[in-house]
Amino acid sequence: MKKILVTTDFSSGSKAGLRFAIQLASQSKFALTFFHSYNIMSPTAWPTTKIKEYEKSEAAKVQQKLDLFVEKVYQELAIKPEHSKCVIKSSVFAQGNIMEYAGEHNFDFICISTRGAGKLQRLLGTNTANLINNSDIPVIAVPYTYKSRKVTSILYASDLTNLDKELETVAAFATPIKAEVQLLHFTTFLQTHIDPEKIEQAAKKSDHLHLKLDIKFFEPAESLVSHIEAAILRTKPSMLVMFTEHHRNLFEKIFLSSKSAEYSYHPAVPLLVFGKS
Repeated sequence: MKKILVTTDFSSGSKAGLRFAIQLASQSKFALTFFHSYNIMSPTAWPTTKIKEYEKSEAAKVQQKLDLFVEKVYQELAIKPEHSKCVIKSSVFAQGNIMEYAGEHNFDFICISTRGAGKLQRLLGTNTANLINNSDIPVIAVPYTYKSRKVTSILYASDLTNLDKELETVAAFATPIKAEVQLLHFTTFLQTHIDPEKIEQAAKKSDHLHLKLDIKFFEPAESLVSHIEAAILRTKPSMLVMFTEHHRNLFEKIFLSSKSAEYSYHPAVPLLVFGKS
């Protein structure tokens, strides 16, 4: 059974990630772990015994808060919890805490809500973008405005590089939830020919994948993210899937950030990002 680590900071916006994960689990078998990273400050003048007692007491309150927070979302969706649990873990750095826990417990996906970001946050990186750029585990970024609905269609934005392998990955996600996949590719005047048979052959290797092809001309005056957003408005998918390259230096990560991370700053639909091989 695939496992999703669903993060929350108890804000109303973070409920979106919970709603999306619960919806996925209602369509196929996913084990959900709802995760909160916390940090308790205690006076250094206290004796060690008192500090430990205080931290234990506060941790119990955080755990109860998480349990009730998750329970309320399930009640709002009128869905009975199955294969789910709530976990809290102490750390000063939430992002590292999330990735460490997900890696140690072999999660298949990390799900996080995102509110978007201004120019300064884009330069420094939001938690969502940082996870996308650094996590070895695929990340699902869910807009804070997301309302629960069945996932029936996936828009897969591709540069057609390593298509066979990527389609296998997309099919492994889409097939169990019975979602149709639309492959979106932007071509330029430099790309003189695209062989649809090659794409069809790659799709046939992925069992039971319902694939549609959407090839559009790339207008240089507009950004790639703008083109993707226009495609989303046109096709109205349930979610977007992209692949990103993690192995870049700091300069590239700041000034040449991956398009999947850039899209996560203001997503229109939930975004699932896999790392490129």
